[in-house]
Amino acid sequence: VSQERSTGIVRIVRAYEGTPAEEAGLLPGDILVSVDGTEVTGIDLNQVVYKIKGEEGTKAALVIYREEKGQYLDIEVERRKVEIPTVISEMLEDKIGYIEVTSFDGVTANQFIEAYESLKSQGMERVIVDMRDNGGGLVDVVEEMLDYLLPEGVIFYAKDKYGTKSSEYISDADAALDIPMAVLVNGNTASAAEVFSGNIQAFGKGKVVGTVTFGKGVMQQLFYIDAEQTSAIKLTVADYYIHTDKNINGTGILPDIEVELDEEAVGQPNLSKEQDNQLQKAIETVKGM
Repeated sequence: VSQERSTGIVRIVRAYEGTPAEEAGLLPGDILVSVDGTEVTGIDLNQVVYKIKGEEGTKAALVIYREEKGQYLDIEVERRKVEIPTVISEMLEDKIGYIEVTSFDGVTANQFIEAYESLKSQGMERVIVDMRDNGGGLVDVVEEMLDYLLPEGVIFYAKDKYGTKSSEYISDADAALDIPMAVLVNGNTASAAEVFSGNIQAFGKGKVVGTVTFGKGVMQQLFYIDAEQTSAIKLTVADYYIHTDKNINGTGILPDIEVELDEEAVGQPNLSKEQDNQLQKAIETVKGM
């Protein structure tokens, strides 16, 4: 799920294949109205996710609004433990590798590097990295991936309101990326996913294709206010910057090649690669690089 900054609306971004969400019929783009009778618009996204989660075997009663049909739907989703791969890869035609990264978890860097090296061993000559609908995750994980790909240079640092720098990450001179790359993004590409796509662009090592990203360029921290850690205040403590001292908060990453997903493709749960006009534009882009 993701939350619109201006309205507080919570939307379903993805219903992963084989999960209770997919089985219940949730679709990308659905607006989440309430969870177990509690309206969630405007509630902090972490709290919304907390309400959805629960004891395995129980059910979450969701009300969603499906805009394209103008319908409110009552949907029950069974709570189950699910394991979601964060990196999915395959070889497309013309020796173009395709790597989709869905989030940045503890296993993501290793999965990404393994996928990249596997595709290179199969003869990959160009690569597309799909960061669409990736809401971010662990900063040190995206830094490890960028260090693997990029030449020497600053890829991330934070700066507080006093101008004090911290959390600086610098990639070394060893760079695996020696072929054309395109990075696919959209309005749900946020945080660590913007660090990835923005650095590929800023280093001049690839083209960004899609629509303007979410624009989250701040670091936040939880300050617990009780010993049991059941209540906390979340404060923004610093801005962060990528290569060339760029902060993307509120502006996002501007694509080199801007292309909207075709209207008939929006909300499709199993969009084919042929129907995916943004992917087709990325393929065209790396072929021309």
